[in-house]
Amino acid sequence: MKLLVIEDEIKTGQYLQKGLSESGYTVDLSQDGVDGLYQATSQEYDLIVLDIMLPKLNGWQVLQTLRSSKINTPVIMLTAKDQIDDRVKGLELGANDYLVKPFAFAELVARVQNALRHKINQADPIKELNTIQIADLELNLLKRTASRQGKLIALTAKEFLLLELFMRKAGQVLSRSIIASLVWDMTFDSDTNVIDVAVKRFRSKVDKPYDQPLIHTVRGMG
Repeated sequence: MKLLVIEDEIKTGQYLQKGLSESGYTVDLSQDGVDGLYQATSQEYDLIVLDIMLPKLNGWQVLQTLRSSKINTPVIMLTAKDQIDDRVKGLELGANDYLVKPFAFAELVARVQNALRHKINQADPIKELNTIQIADLELNLLKRTASRQGKLIALTAKEFLLLELFMRKAGQVLSRSIIASLVWDMTFDSDTNVIDVAVKRFRSKVDKPYDQPLIHTVRGMG
């Protein structure tokens, strides 16, 4: 799942981005309200972590613009002020949750998971929006688990993101540079074999134990 963190304190923003990425999410970071609003309206996110005290546009203005634009992405607001009026204002503008700084990172993760769970429960119950399935391979986005033929597959956080990418882009050829950018958040270096090694290890878990291979290599392309 893809999250957007809008936080102007550089160290705090990088800390949140790193921690949430290690928790298995794809995380973009913005450091002011204008850029954050642009990202939130030009891309699709599953959740936004939004600081109130931002340059250019404050968090309330960003939230109000999102909601007036009919963008209902769940928003968790961050603030250094533990004021009832501030919390009420945020909730009235359409925030889904509120967290006062300083906070324990584990609490933020729990609130992110809760907001995403609530989002799924509010969706069409006929659709299994929390799972992606191809053949006998199933990915549960809420529980962060993968299984094939009903058997759980032990994946690292990066391997889970890799599998999610492959399943969402099923039928498309993904180059090493795209995989590096979307999963490792880095520019691909042709002198390193980190992508090849990771995919080989990943394939041994997802494909090797089964008769039908689901991951295919297009020689010279990806």
